[in-house]
Amino acid sequence: MRYLNPMKWKISLFIICLAFCIMAFIKVLSQHNEPKQWITGRLDSIPETATPGKIKSKPDSVTAPYNLIYNSVDSIKASAGTKSVLFNSNGSKLYAMNLEGLSVYEFESATRKLTRTFRFKSTRGKGWDYELRKSIPSLQEKPVEACLSHNDKIIWVSLHNAGGIVPIYLDSVYSDSYQWNDTNNTKKIIIHNYINAKYDSVIMPLVHTGLTPKVIAKTGDDKFLLVSNWHSKTISVISMDQQSKMGTLVKNIPVSEIPRGIVVDDKLQKTYVAIMGSSYISVLNNNSWTKEKNIPVASNPRHIVMDQKGRLIVSFNILGQIACIDPVSGKTLFTASTSKQPRTIALSKDGQYLFVTCYAANKMEVFKVEDKQFSLLYSLPCFGKPVGADVVETKEKTEVWVCNYVKGNIKIFSFDKK
Repeated sequence: MRYLNPMKWKISLFIICLAFCIMAFIKVLSQHNEPKQWITGRLDSIPETATPGKIKSKPDSVTAPYNLIYNSVDSIKASAGTKSVLFNSNGSKLYAMNLEGLSVYEFESATRKLTRTFRFKSTRGKGWDYELRKSIPSLQEKPVEACLSHNDKIIWVSLHNAGGIVPIYLDSVYSDSYQWNDTNNTKKIIIHNYINAKYDSVIMPLVHTGLTPKVIAKTGDDKFLLVSNWHSKTISVISMDQQSKMGTLVKNIPVSEIPRGIVVDDKLQKTYVAIMGSSYISVLNNNSWTKEKNIPVASNPRHIVMDQKGRLIVSFNILGQIACIDPVSGKTLFTASTSKQPRTIALSKDGQYLFVTCYAANKMEVFKVEDKQFSLLYSLPCFGKPVGADVVETKEKTEVWVCNYVKGNIKIFSFDKK
């Protein structure tokens, strides 16, 4: 029997060990570069190139799953007929649009104190009785919804009976440079600053849209606003000048029935409009500002938001239902029943939870948004006809501010993150 030279034997053993180490390193490196898959309740990996039935948009971030535990509810006073609420980007300020109060209220979210009011000087106009379905004498300056732009320096407010929207400059509202003398196309606003006990007034331009403007949305680059016009059955496209910050009507896109909710997808360059008087969602092309197609959905879609997976979530007012929809394939992925007349819906920032105001039921409901279903967690009393809602969050807790139209107050629902 032949024996290996001891030195050659040691060299051979070293080569074998080195080969095993290289193979193990290559395996670890390849695993590190593979797309990660997430457990149920979190985000699955999404391919860059969308295929039929797949969604192209990718999330900016993913947070770990957590439980939302209801803690308490408080109430603060707003004004008559509070229709909607909107937080600024960092959640430090909340703006309440008071339709019957002809005003916008600014609250500091940390202290829940009223800091400023912006009250419109009233002028006569024609309104609409939604129960009798007929025109009635009313006032023009009734705030409905709003949108913040230019790093929260401007809040654009839709005026129910004025046929247009008005910008309010929040940082320079007292500046003399923002004065327009054309009284036929302007609105006077009286400002009360509660911090320094100062009163002032300003004249702001009315940007004409269509009859009964409702929801306002914007593109991510602050170049365009989209406004749904209830009685004109149009979507107004408004260009925002980057220097003067003024709005100019580009065009009105006709739709077949009453439009309301709007969400903009900057990644796919699409805008989705809930056509409340129909059974579909209209899809607009943000490059040409033309209507591309309709996505068939259940009847009477009112509000619409988009989650981190690029899915549309819609409330159906008459049906008492919410749905998750793939905007690429047009397929309704799953639905859930809500209490009567779901109005505004709001997502947590990570998209894991959905908050629904149920107008006729006097409730605010909380759903867990999962991969293939909604799971109802809470159905909380909210008396006074809840309609608008928005969310502010920290690492430890979530607050949902809900405005009640009849009571003229804001309920603040607090949840702990566990």
